[in-house]
Amino acid sequence: MNTPAALPTVILKPREADRIVAGHPWIYAGAIMFVAPGVADGDVVEVRDHRKHWLGIGLYNSKSKITVRLLTPEHVTVDQAFFATRIRTALAVRQRHLPGATSFRVVNAEGDFLSGLIVDKYDDVLVVQTSALSMDLRKPMILGALKTLFNPRAIVERNEMAARKFEGLPEANGLLEGELDGPVTVNLNGLKFETDLRAGHKTGLYLDQQANYQRTAELIALTPGAHVLDCFSFLGGFALHAARAGAARVHGLDQSADAITAATRNAATNQLADKCTFEAANVFDWLKAQTAVGPHEKVIPKFDAIVLDPPSFTRNRASVPDALRGYKEIHLRALKLLKPGGLLATFCCSHHVDSVTFQNVILSAAFDTRRVLRRVTTFTQSPDHPCIPCIPETEYLKGYAFEVVR
Repeated sequence: MNTPAALPTVILKPREADRIVAGHPWIYAGAIMFVAPGVADGDVVEVRDHRKHWLGIGLYNSKSKITVRLLTPEHVTVDQAFFATRIRTALAVRQRHLPGATSFRVVNAEGDFLSGLIVDKYDDVLVVQTSALSMDLRKPMILGALKTLFNPRAIVERNEMAARKFEGLPEANGLLEGELDGPVTVNLNGLKFETDLRAGHKTGLYLDQQANYQRTAELIALTPGAHVLDCFSFLGGFALHAARAGAARVHGLDQSADAITAATRNAATNQLADKCTFEAANVFDWLKAQTAVGPHEKVIPKFDAIVLDPPSFTRNRASVPDALRGYKEIHLRALKLLKPGGLLATFCCSHHVDSVTFQNVILSAAFDTRRVLRRVTTFTQSPDHPCIPCIPETEYLKGYAFEVVR
């Protein structure tokens, strides 16, 4: 690798270096004592502590809450070769932990020490997101590295996230390389899912649930001929896996009519249409209607397994109390509809709700419905969304599988 050129310096205040030394890459404006004159937004800078000891190199943006995103503690040149090496290292992690997978997240931002960059692989198509100015400016380098490593049929840009506004970046969406006409058929655990990578939700699919789809299906298979309810079904990930695993009947709910149409089509593609039905509905309203009874009536449990995989109910800490009320409400309703011995697989994708708090909400709902639960497994995000414990922001998806004891 070439000897790096001299870089402008950013010096941290006393006691601000420990978190960086421990591995967290974010440096906020309040932690900075000195910035070399003439540094432009997007520049590569060297970072030192208040004693001028070397900490690493990072990417600078005065307009962002995260003023510097540290890239590496090493002296390197940030060029296409650097990105190729870093992405190749990330790819090796996926090949080790998801052998045989053809669709997965290749780069997960801070989880792969490339803050502000996400790359998803859907078979032979790549989807790129750059949420930081410094990564956006280096898109040509990143694309060059991706083409060398993957030789993809197409590379799509999906940059509609709100985070770009805080970096002074406009939204951007379109084809960057190659050709792509219409939806793409993606293979997950041997099932085929059709998804629109240029206009669909997120970058196309919930790749972070790939391992959980399979594990949940294995648990449902323990009850042959199960009747399953898949809430917030999206494209039918949990529903189709459950049907293939032996469920006799699976009903999926999602508020998006487009998602329901796609899920129905995916069921037919996988020869599972005879087992799967999908309904466009507000899940809260649907569950409330199914559990509504008269003064002296009881809810008759209908399902052997229920999956709850809602979108995040909270985007910041201030909205956590409302989110917890929402989580409790859907668990109250779901537990009333579960048969004794039934399985509840439930997930929370909010970083602001930790796993202990999430479990406590579930247990509170169980208490109110007079149900006793046996925890049979815990879930986290698939290994292509790696968690770095010293970077708490990399861990957001958590979940549990419970059996209803009584």
